[in-house]
Amino acid sequence: MSSDSHWLSPADRDEQVMELRATGWMEVDDRDAIFKELHFKNFNQAFGFMSRVALLAEKMNHHPEWFNVYNKVQVTLTTHDCGGLSKRDVKMAKFIDKISLSIPSQTRPDQARPKPDQARCGPFR
Repeated sequence: MSSDSHWLSPADRDEQVMELRATGWMEVDDRDAIFKELHFKNFNQAFGFMSRVALLAEKMNHHPEWFNVYNKVQVTLTTHDCGGLSKRDVKMAKFIDKISLSIPSQTRPDQARPKPDQARCGPFR
């Protein structure tokens, strides 16, 4: 296993987590992990983002825990084989930030989905 997979030293961890917090990552309360929720213009953008992250995840053999509904993607990063946050998680988080910034139509959570009265209702066309 590479040295990337090892825990961060306490000083490195504090520095890296503080840097990631500035880009919207949060520490998970009940475990040694980080979390971020991203919102995209639509499902295609969200799925495209996930596909790009998946390619790096396979290459690194380091897979995120994630959840997707329509244009929302929730990502949790931790390294299971060492029981907590590692350099690999930091690398993945920075890649996720880079990819998400390259997608021009990312939305704020309050813009995430059309309101029911804005959505098309009725028979399929």
